[in-house]
Amino acid sequence: MGFTIGITGGIGSGKSTVCKVFKLLGVPVFEADVVAKSLIHSNPKIKKELIHLFGSGIYMNNGTVNRKKLAQIIFNDDIQLAKINALIHPAVKEEFRRWQKRQTTKYVIHEAAVLFESGLYKHMDFTILVTAPKEERLKRVMKRDNISKEMVLKRMEKQWTDEQLRKLASIEIRNDNRSLILPKIIKTDKQIKQYGKIW
Repeated sequence: MGFTIGITGGIGSGKSTVCKVFKLLGVPVFEADVVAKSLIHSNPKIKKELIHLFGSGIYMNNGTVNRKKLAQIIFNDDIQLAKINALIHPAVKEEFRRWQKRQTTKYVIHEAAVLFESGLYKHMDFTILVTAPKEERLKRVMKRDNISKEMVLKRMEKQWTDEQLRKLASIEIRNDNRSLILPKIIKTDKQIKQYGKIW
């Protein structure tokens, strides 16, 4: 089994963009947040427990999750968020284990929004933090999700600051539309493949 590199970053930092470049370099990427959303729709145990916690209105008539209602819970109630995380994180971890066993590359990437907050980083060989200026992040998320500045700021407040994340990250990649991220990613890829480490 090869190395596991964790990638994270605050909302709107552009960690998905960085992961796309790694994919182009032939590196398999496990997108934990995408898998989590999928499990909410497909895992009977999770669906049953979410209905038990929040009522049948958490799912719409077509069987898909009521994203608006779920977002209200996640971003406004820390206790309920902890319950959701306790339900979903173990299932995502199990999906990752199964996925990783199928990979044959020198290393794989595990992309997760709460890599450090969840303690998941302890199971990674190295971690990459993707950062961007706050104003840039605000613009990206407002445009992407079609929501107000206030709503984005509220979501940001729920996340760890870049200062907190830097203390635990192996390296940082700035995705600020000024620094060139491609050379840094290529260098990192080369270091892992040749030397088995990053610096």
